[in-house]
Amino acid sequence: MTDTNNTLAAPAHVSAIAPYQAGKPIEELAREFGLDPASIIKLASNENPLGMPESARKAMLAAATSLARYPDPNGFELKSTLSRLYGVPMEWITLGNGSNDILELVALALLEKGASAVYSQHAFVVYRLATQARGARHIMVPARDYGHDLDAMLEAIADDTRVVFIANPNNPTGTFVPAPRIQAFLEQVRARHGQRVVVVLDEAYNEYLDPEQRFDSVAWVREFPNLIVSRTLSKAYGLAGLRVGFGTAQPALTDLLNRVRQPFNVNTLAQAAAIAALQDKEFLARAYQLNKEGKAQLCQAFDALKLQYVPSYGNFVLVRVGDAARINLELLKRGVIVRPVAGDGLPEWLRITIGLPHENTRFIEALTEILRAP
Repeated sequence: MTDTNNTLAAPAHVSAIAPYQAGKPIEELAREFGLDPASIIKLASNENPLGMPESARKAMLAAATSLARYPDPNGFELKSTLSRLYGVPMEWITLGNGSNDILELVALALLEKGASAVYSQHAFVVYRLATQARGARHIMVPARDYGHDLDAMLEAIADDTRVVFIANPNNPTGTFVPAPRIQAFLEQVRARHGQRVVVVLDEAYNEYLDPEQRFDSVAWVREFPNLIVSRTLSKAYGLAGLRVGFGTAQPALTDLLNRVRQPFNVNTLAQAAAIAALQDKEFLARAYQLNKEGKAQLCQAFDALKLQYVPSYGNFVLVRVGDAARINLELLKRGVIVRPVAGDGLPEWLRITIGLPHENTRFIEALTEILRAP
């Protein structure tokens, strides 16, 4: 007889979740292969190779004197800075423990059993995880050229759909949907479904777009009450370890998110560093230029090696290497950490974060050696 009192009782949809697999830490690889941590390069997690801005570091250290007290639960100064930068009222801003937190808040506020979420194949894995954690139904739309097929996503919206997730640029493939197509999609959703379906526009990599590709998505927030635009300071702003993100939406939607947001979800150091980083235009310009040059460096190498890759609009490049599991292992043995994406339905591909020039060179040399080995 089974002793049911010794069995953990958890909802089936939670037990079925495959936990998020983060990029391998440098320290873990050093232990695994007996490597010197200082010799390892990590090009796996889309972090900024410049590190954090010095302006943010100074602001963080100054804020450390008040760590015995709780953070400002409403993030007044940070929201005030964002309000000035983006030209929206503070009441339209929701702060998150990274933009991942914003995505989770949307799912927590809007999804439940009997509801569904629409997202693209090969899109950010958190869309799937957040949907599944609420017991909601998945509607995963096949990708087109490794990116979002917005026409198919529009047709996939069902009577029980409450959320549509769009990553632009997309992670892990790096694809980008131009502004006119996004706006047309928003107008079509409104025409067919009114405000019943919330669209999440996830712009985690927006700062890496070339100037002619950028657009004012916040202007759409003013027009569409069912839209939330999510941003992060983990990428171009160099604050991945502090976890700061934010969402911009009209008050009715922002109010819902704040009803389920944890108190003090953005800590004191993160708030101080974010305020400084958001105003450090010089650092942001350096990050953009370094990324542009590094992307060209990687793509030229892939062309020389005759490898297929997806043109990227982020700070990484998705490249097809064939036996990705074997090649990833060989890279790890050489102290190079990249990101396998088999879990995203791309078993022959690796995602390579753009690093400093010498880091990119080290990866290229290691990959070339592996591919040319008998």
